[in-house]
Amino acid sequence: MIEYLVIGSSFAFAAAVQPGPLQAFLVSRVASTGWRRTLPASLAPLISDVPIALLVLLVLDQLSVNTLHVLRASGGVLLLVFAVVALRRLQRPDSIDLRLSAPRTLLDAVLVNLLNPNPYIGWSLVLGPLVLAAWRVQPMYAVAVVGSFYCTMVVMLALFIYLVGTVRFLGSNGQRTLIAASVAVLAGLGLYFLFAGVRGLMTVA
Repeated sequence: MIEYLVIGSSFAFAAAVQPGPLQAFLVSRVASTGWRRTLPASLAPLISDVPIALLVLLVLDQLSVNTLHVLRASGGVLLLVFAVVALRRLQRPDSIDLRLSAPRTLLDAVLVNLLNPNPYIGWSLVLGPLVLAAWRVQPMYAVAVVGSFYCTMVVMLALFIYLVGTVRFLGSNGQRTLIAASVAVLAGLGLYFLFAGVRGLMTVA
């Protein structure tokens, strides 16, 4: 159980601190209305990810065990690629910039996340295969993955909103520290999923 809780929360942390459309929305919303009114937007992933998760799980459930292992290994490679991209961002301080224009309502935040490719990629290559594998071992393990992921995601986004509104996102050093932490988490998770997928393929073979 602990393993699934750690994986779910670690992936959520890495996803929440990476600059993206939702983070840009939060920065813009805080700038226009303040952090208190923006706080409910931290719940956007809970709403937008429901249809994404159901769609991906329905598709993945029809796939063979071997295909799921391949997807899991592919997810590991993808996370390693994300780690490299984040590392390159650290080496270029000017690229760390979240001050983008964005919609101004919770509904629009949900729509932004629905049109954001990251949840689809995350559920298809990381969360989806992991949730199905956990369910086959013990349904509570799958619940632990999903629960820890979204609890951590909401908490991290709420903390992000607060920091943006009260201390201007900690300055460039704070941003670099969070991204550096996400590099380590992404690399660790990437290696875990890659080896888990390869090991699963070797076991089936």
